[in-house]
Amino acid sequence: MVPLEYYLILSGIIFTIGVSGVVISRNIIIVFMSIELMLNAANLALISFARQFADPSGHVFVFIVMAVAAAEAAVGLAIIIALFRNKDSINLDDFNVMKW
Repeated sequence: MVPLEYYLILSGIIFTIGVSGVVISRNIIIVFMSIELMLNAANLALISFARQFADPSGHVFVFIVMAVAAAEAAVGLAIIIALFRNKDSINLDDFNVMKW
């Protein structure tokens, strides 16, 4: 049996990779994939704790996070496509839509 700490360390590493992708990257697709990576790291931690404590509520939370990730993927990709059609770019520095 693999100890809980190994799963949590792996989850932390995956989450750190996701955060660094969001902070460093200027490509909107890479940022989008990094957010999905962070959600998967949270799912791994939830499943690890659910297995360790034999509590099925962790699995319910994982399904909720997966539903949010699916909705985020659908809406996020639609927004990315709309922005690309308007600006012909996927660089985050080119989007200053919220400025006056």
